[in-house]
Amino acid sequence: MNDLTGFQRDLLYVVAGLDEPHGLAIKDNLEDYYETEVHHGRLYPNLDTLVDKGLIEKSQKDRRTNIYTLTQRGQREIETRRDWEKEYLGQEVATT
Repeated sequence: MNDLTGFQRDLLYVVAGLDEPHGLAIKDNLEDYYETEVHHGRLYPNLDTLVDKGLIEKSQKDRRTNIYTLTQRGQREIETRRDWEKEYLGQEVATT
């Protein structure tokens, strides 16, 4: 995960936390967090990067909607990141 941007890492966390992560739901969650608009031109290329890195998978729900799911590798990367954070925060960080 050390080669991801902060935005890509946030995307990975949002995908992991949603029941049915599709583009608009991911975008809405990030906009709530960032308190600013997330443009499609930023969102989808970064999701594609995470797909290319094998951290999430992209599948079609219907002709207009893609679903993004966390891969096992993506889950391992999140767990590794949380372990690293715990090392420096000195406190327990909840894992899923």
